[in-house]
Parts: sequence; structure tokens; C-alpha cells
Amino acid sequence: MSVTEFLDMGGYAAFVWPAYGIVAVALLLNLILPLKRHRRLRLELGHRTVRTTKPGS
Repeated sequence: MSVTEFLDMGGYAAFVWPAYGIVAVALLLNLILPLKRHRRLRLELGHRTVRTTKPGS
């Protein structure tokens, strides 16, 4: 089997490679979006803690 035959996927490359791409994007989003939200929430909670613990408040 040559590389060209592998990439052609037996004539189904037009269906297989986009499916791999969609799955890769979904996996990346499932990794990146929760990390971004976690970072944003930690910053927000940190700001709330600073505001509520200031002397004289």
C-alpha cells in the first residue's frame, strides 16, 4: 500500500478526512474552552476576594 492509496482511503477520502478534521476540532475545543473558562473564573473569584477582604469595607 502506497501513501497515495492510504490518503485516498479506498475512494472514501472525501468523507473520511473531513470527519477526522471535525473530530480533531471538537477534541481541541473540549480541551481549550474549559481551560479558558477555568482561568477566567479564577481571576473573577480572585478579584471578588480582594474586594471583600479590603480593610474598611
